[in-house]
This record gives sequence, C-alpha cells and structure tokens, in this order.
Amino acid sequence: MSLKRKTLELLKRREQVQMGGGEAAIQKQTAMGKLTARERILSLVDKDSFHEYDLFVEHEARDFDMDKKILAGDGVIIGTGTIFGAPICIYAQDFTVAGGSLGLMHARKITKIMDHAMKLQVPIIGINDSGGARIQEGVNSLAGYGEIFYRNTMASGFIPQISVILGPCAGGAVYSPALTDYVFVVDKISKMFITGPEVIKSVLGEEISQEDLGGARVHSEITGNAHFFAESEKECFEQIKKLITFIPWNNQRKARTFKSKEPRKSYKIDEIVPGDPKQPYDVRDVIKSVVDDSDFFEIMENWARNVIIGFGRLDGETVGFVANQPLVLAGVLDVDSSDKAARFIRYCDAFNIPIITLVDLPGYLPGVDQEHAGVIRHGAKMLYAYSEATVAKISIILRKAYGGGYIAMNSRHLHADFVFAWPGAEIAVMGPEGAANIIFKKEISEAEDPEKMRKQKVKEYKEKFANPYVAAAKGYIDSVIEPEETRKFLLHAIKLSSDKNEDRPRKKHGIPPF
Repeated sequence: MSLKRKTLELLKRREQVQMGGGEAAIQKQTAMGKLTARERILSLVDKDSFHEYDLFVEHEARDFDMDKKILAGDGVIIGTGTIFGAPICIYAQDFTVAGGSLGLMHARKITKIMDHAMKLQVPIIGINDSGGARIQEGVNSLAGYGEIFYRNTMASGFIPQISVILGPCAGGAVYSPALTDYVFVVDKISKMFITGPEVIKSVLGEEISQEDLGGARVHSEITGNAHFFAESEKECFEQIKKLITFIPWNNQRKARTFKSKEPRKSYKIDEIVPGDPKQPYDVRDVIKSVVDDSDFFEIMENWARNVIIGFGRLDGETVGFVANQPLVLAGVLDVDSSDKAARFIRYCDAFNIPIITLVDLPGYLPGVDQEHAGVIRHGAKMLYAYSEATVAKISIILRKAYGGGYIAMNSRHLHADFVFAWPGAEIAVMGPEGAANIIFKKEISEAEDPEKMRKQKVKEYKEKFANPYVAAAKGYIDSVIEPEETRKFLLHAIKLSSDKNEDRPRKKHGIPPF
C-alpha cells in the first residue's frame, strides 16, 4: 500500500473516531444544551494549539459482549494545548461514547496525561461528563479511579489542577474534582453527588431531583464544593481562561507579569469605609481601589460570603486577597468562611503568590450551632494556614479587629511580614460596649444612673483601645497609614518581600486540623 493510500486511511480512521458515539449521540448531546467533548476543548484552548494523543486507544473488556463493541477513544479525549500562550494538559470525557463511562483504558488515558502534566510541570484541566464507572469492567473501573485520585494527590501543590463539571459526575468520580484546586460548574448542566436520586428514594423514600441534590447552584452556594459558577459553558471557559492568567504554571515559577496599571479613579478609597464601625460596606471596593486597573477576580463568590477571597495584581504581579466582608454577618469568621480562607491561603503559599489580608471583623460567630459544627477545629485551620505560609504576608486593619478574629486574620503574632492600620482601626479583645459591661459591671450597677455610667465607661474604653496606637506602641503594627497611602505601602511591601526566605523546622509534614 502506498504512503498516499495509508495517509487516506489514517484520515478516514481519524474522522471516524472523532465522531465519538456517532451523529445520533452527538445530536442528543446538543439537544441537552451541551457541547461535545471536542468542542469544549477547542473552545477553551488557543486556536490551532490542541494536539491530541491516544486517539485510537480501545477498551480491553471481554465480558458481557464488550468484545463486540467499539468505543471511540474509549470515551475520553486527551492532549495538550495553550491558553493565552500558556501550556496546559487537558482531558475531556465524551458522554456520546458509552455515557463517558470510565473503564481501565479510559482511566489510563487520563492518568497518562496527568503524568505528562507533572513531567512537563504545567497545569492539568479535566472536563468531567460521565455516567460513572463502567459496570461491565468491574473492579478495573474502581482501580482506574484510585489511580486518578493518587495522581491528584501527588500533583497537589506542584501544578495547578482545574476540574470542570459539564454533565454528571457521580459516585466515586466526584473525589477527583474534590482533590483538585478549582472546580467550575455551569447552571442546569453540572451535577455532582455521591448517591443519586434513585438510591435516595429507595433507601430513604425521599423524592429529589438531580438539580436539587447536586446541581451547580447547590455546590456554589451551599456545599462549597464549587469555586466558580457560570450560566453557560462559554462563560465557564472565559472564567478558566482568566484564572490561568493569574496563576503560575507550577510551584517553581511565579505567575505571569503584566504591565502595571493604576486603579480606576471611580474607586475613592477614602470614601468607602464609613466612620461608624456598625455601618456595612463592600470590602471588594477597597480591593478594587488598590489593585491594577481595579481588576479583582473573586473566587467562591456565592459561598461563605462573609469572607472574600480572590486574585488581583499590584504593579503587574499576582497577589491573593483574603478580606472580611462587612456586608455579610459583619464579616465574622465562622466554620465555612474559615475553611474557605484557609484553603486559599495554602494555595497561594504553595504557588508563590503573596497574600494581602484586609481586616474588619468583630471576631468569630458565637452560638450553639457554630460550637456544635466545630468552629474551634475549623477556626484553627486559618491559624495553621497563616502560620505555615512562607510567602509574603501583609495585613491592613481597616476598622474593627476584635478578639480571636484579630489574631486569626494574619496578625503580627502569626508572623505577618507587614501589618498596617488605618487611623480609625479598633484593636481590642472585644467591642467597647461588651467590654465596658464586663469590666465596669459593678460600677455601672451601683451608679445612680446606670445607663449614663455605662455610656461613660464605653467612651473611656473607646478612648483607650478603639484606636491603632496602643498596638502600634507595642510594635504589633508597623505603620498607621492614611487610606490613600494603602496602595503605595502595599507596592513597597510586595517589592521588599520578593526574595523572602523563611526557614522552617525539618519534618515530613505538619498535621493541620482537618
């Protein structure tokens, strides 16, 4: 056979495999409002940058008449490409081929591209759209999942791992996304759950839809399993592309540097925070008033909203932000917000991203529900994460910093590199009203006019502690700064910390309060 004929045969075979489960299956996929696996990859990567591998891999199952079935590419596409010029490895499960079910060879394709990503030290992106384990392959399917989970763990903190849920992801399959750095979901398309509605009905007798059990909104608003929520696949891909611009390829590099831009003049930092400590405001406006071009990329926007996390740039360099959000529960720390912040702090530390903390909180959320939910253990995660981090750690106390919350929000006592405070900052064990009621309880109760005495003692406490100068006098705050100076001080601190080197005790690893 001539080379020309062999080439024509190759093209024919390639075309057949690239049709996945065939025209009817593709039409069914499209009717559900979903792109095909190949369309998804091509929508995400730079034009003409995708190179596919293992196109002709086939399953090796022989039971249940599987030897008579040909599954194109064994239901998953793997390859490499670029996003804004940055190299990535990627895989996408193909629901048109046996429902994207995972068998042994399917899993081997995924683990091959994961190994490739680790060897090349570039991000790995996984697009999940699968009915789960291929039952006909029995324990081989379970073995495949285990191999994927192991690699997720080995890659953690070494290369960025991104999971995209664009269809069902059920049973054991959900643990791979849970082990990765970022999970993206799309409304009315993404489904994640351990046990499906059918099992719940048979065991508990309860009727529930897939959407209500584990849809995109559930995981972005209630469980915290998803980091980004989108209305469409197109919006989801744009979110992923933007994320890639903020993070480095691996833990040995820094994120790409962009041209520095001044914040937009519409964000006036000295007008954002009210003088009254009880008045709320949106801390995101403070962030936007200091970052380049006022561009802040928020993460987990819909979950544990009393804490804000995300990326911005200062002088073109990526920085991570952790900030109390006074608009929600006065910015208190609780079980969920502690988890949210602690995980982000550890991510930034793993990938050489400086952490800026904006502090304004009355402390940890009190109550029986929080105590029973384990706020002690969860709150300790933040203490651990900040203490463990060796990247540049900078804090700015905007307004209130009371009690254990003051310590947890990257205080000097957790070895923050720089701590600044605005002139209106209040640093104390607790708020003036509560403190006065405790400290001066006897004097207030015995006074001729208890309410007048209480107000007087509150005033005394405020004058003594409701300012940053007591802490500054003890060296716990490096500088008391004007709000307009915030960006200047941050830029200087980041520049000074660029080659920071901090030793740690030699050990295999610490034991966080998981």
